[in-house]
Amino acid sequence: MRIVIDTNIAFSAILNTDSRIARILLHPRSKFNFYATEQLIKEIEEHREKIQKLGAYDNYEINRLIKLITDRIRFINVKLIPEVSYRTAEKLTHDIDIDDTEFIALTEHIRGKFWSGDKSLQKGLLKKGWNKFITTDELFERQLRKGRR
Repeated sequence: MRIVIDTNIAFSAILNTDSRIARILLHPRSKFNFYATEQLIKEIEEHREKIQKLGAYDNYEINRLIKLITDRIRFINVKLIPEVSYRTAEKLTHDIDIDDTEFIALTEHIRGKFWSGDKSLQKGLLKKGWNKFITTDELFERQLRKGRR
């Protein structure tokens, strides 16, 4: 399953490596393929000090955790996303959260699911008929089912 990760999911995993989110991302035999645009790395860097402070991490720890999480994600250059997917995403996000355009465009392009904890984004996109979300609970349950086989 192809899953596009919103930045808030990566933040959560970095801040709590024992959380369900981190366990899903870091599962060694995961059948999920995680994707994001390079914007995710940019946003992590923009908020690095805040994440470091919230997690009470030293420089070594924050670097290690960012690498641990981002190594599980395939980063796609936004220039590789077809214009039609990008334009569709712009129409969907322009009045909700323009910062999520790349993630929605990538989700459209790879025909994946979008994993985000942003409730206002979800609500706004649902109003427009876009429902390609997957929740942490759904991913966790799928991972458990696969582990039982």
